[in-house]
Amino acid sequence: MAINEETINALRLALQATPDNIPLQKHLAELLVGAGRFEEAEQVYRAALAQSPDDDDIKVGLAGVFYHQHKPSAALVIIDELLKQADPPPPALLLAARLYVQAGAHEQAAEFYRRALGRDPALADADLGALLSEVEEDLDEEEWGDRMAAPVEEIPESPIFELETARISFENVGGMDMVKDEIRMKIIHPLSNPELYQAYGKAVGGGLLMFGPPGCGKTHLARATAGEVKASFISIGIHDVLDMWIGNSEKNLHELFEMARANTPCVLFIDEVDALGASRSDMRHSGSRHLINQFLSELDGIDQANDGVLVLAATNTPWHLDAAFRRPGRFDRIVFVPPPDEAARATILAIHLKGKPTEAVDCLKIARKAHQFSGADLKSVIDIAIEGKLQEAMKQGKPIPLTTKDLLKAVGAVRPTTKEWFSTARNHALYANQSGLYDDILAYLKL
Repeated sequence: MAINEETINALRLALQATPDNIPLQKHLAELLVGAGRFEEAEQVYRAALAQSPDDDDIKVGLAGVFYHQHKPSAALVIIDELLKQADPPPPALLLAARLYVQAGAHEQAAEFYRRALGRDPALADADLGALLSEVEEDLDEEEWGDRMAAPVEEIPESPIFELETARISFENVGGMDMVKDEIRMKIIHPLSNPELYQAYGKAVGGGLLMFGPPGCGKTHLARATAGEVKASFISIGIHDVLDMWIGNSEKNLHELFEMARANTPCVLFIDEVDALGASRSDMRHSGSRHLINQFLSELDGIDQANDGVLVLAATNTPWHLDAAFRRPGRFDRIVFVPPPDEAARATILAIHLKGKPTEAVDCLKIARKAHQFSGADLKSVIDIAIEGKLQEAMKQGKPIPLTTKDLLKAVGAVRPTTKEWFSTARNHALYANQSGLYDDILAYLKL
């Protein structure tokens, strides 16, 4: 369709006179999309969304602009929020189908496409329909064929969870002062002053969810928390709970909580909790929902009280966690764990360099150059520097000390892994932050 440049200019002039005119902004954005001027359309949609953050048409329009600009992650953030509605807008379902096709998830794409046409047949897309025509409509039998009730003789033994005695404390954790304060208020003070909390009817226990980019010390912090309160410590990952046989995952989860209850005070740390507590609205099968419901029941302590059980969980993707986990009594305290600041990076470097041959290493100088590096990234810096020195050491037959210059060179060879995470998190913070959950991300990014 030919776009009249005079019409676009006239709309821009009209918006200067009435900048709060949302219908006018939508019309201008649609014309710009029709002209293939997606960057300009994005700016108009952004301005409109800032004025009318609950307008689904604007959200779909902005997601569509991201799709056309080959920014699928940004588009999915917006569409995923719309899909959580009881009746998502049909254009959102259609765009979801296109995005899932782009991601290679043809089964989900077919489902969204069928739902879109069921709500609005005028949205039929011949090319998309032809691409998805061979996808089977009912995939339940195929997807669940491998997950069935196990014959009695094949049921595996329950996993053995390891009970630890934590030997570190907050003194061994560099930086993270704000996170430590949150943990003190939620976990340490209640255990240190149980009578005071009981006087106010507050149970000693509960849950705290840590989220942030990978490699920033969430597991280390959880273990240090157990050391602070001299509690038992159990650390588990998804592989310790998930089982291919129906019912076994729920059983494993129950036994895990029973072990924690039998060894109070106990800090129970669950890594990658989003894999166990993924949003039920994203799940098509009852088996996964049963596991979520079991998890919620254990957190609530329905069959047995959780007094003295302190549940810490970590996730890199809080946007995938079911909202029910954030209710009071569950993970009602949510803490953002950012990459270490400059002082913390210097401390982490010093800890990792301890016991290694060094020569007047200026950790603070290196830390300044390692902006947004995670703890894991800093360890990679040291490993790269050591690899370079080992070649020289092999030639001379003796250890050669690491220098500041060696480590600065290694910093230049490492790309901070946190950047990719923040790219995704930024989209959620900007377009899916109705509850204010991601305010800390916006503050960190100074947006």
